[in-house]
Amino acid sequence: MGINNIVIREIQPKDNKQIEAIIRACFHEFKIPLEGTAYADVETTRMYESYQNDNDVYFVIEGDGKVLGGGGVKPLKDFETDICEIQKMYFSPEIRGKGYGKLLFERCLQAAKDLGYKQSYIESAPQLKAAIHIYEGYGFKHLKGGLGSTGHYSCGVWMIKAL
Repeated sequence: MGINNIVIREIQPKDNKQIEAIIRACFHEFKIPLEGTAYADVETTRMYESYQNDNDVYFVIEGDGKVLGGGGVKPLKDFETDICEIQKMYFSPEIRGKGYGKLLFERCLQAAKDLGYKQSYIESAPQLKAAIHIYEGYGFKHLKGGLGSTGHYSCGVWMIKAL
């Protein structure tokens, strides 16, 4: 039985626990280091509160009233103000491979443009091969090192694209 009534919407306070659980589960599933990644971020426990500024947004994918994934846009910390970071994009296994991640990613790219950013930056872990392949398909280019001060020293894949 498939999931019905799928919507992509902005995060609400009631979503915090569900999206935190999805984010944390992905780290264990893909064996990504817990330190120096989004797993250890304070934001991960309070996602709604972390995306309430004029220059950021976080979306969740909801199906049958349950949060199944999410992703957001935030200014790249301690870097040029016209570069945003697409961040904290994680999905539960039940919706992977069905195109919803691409829809959410496109929504984030559009939000970044609407917020006035000129470039979009992504950090990822080499274990997330499917995600990296999608980013490459959207024209993201690999960088030799990280930008800004995200604190994600365990990430190892850095990419950027002009919007």
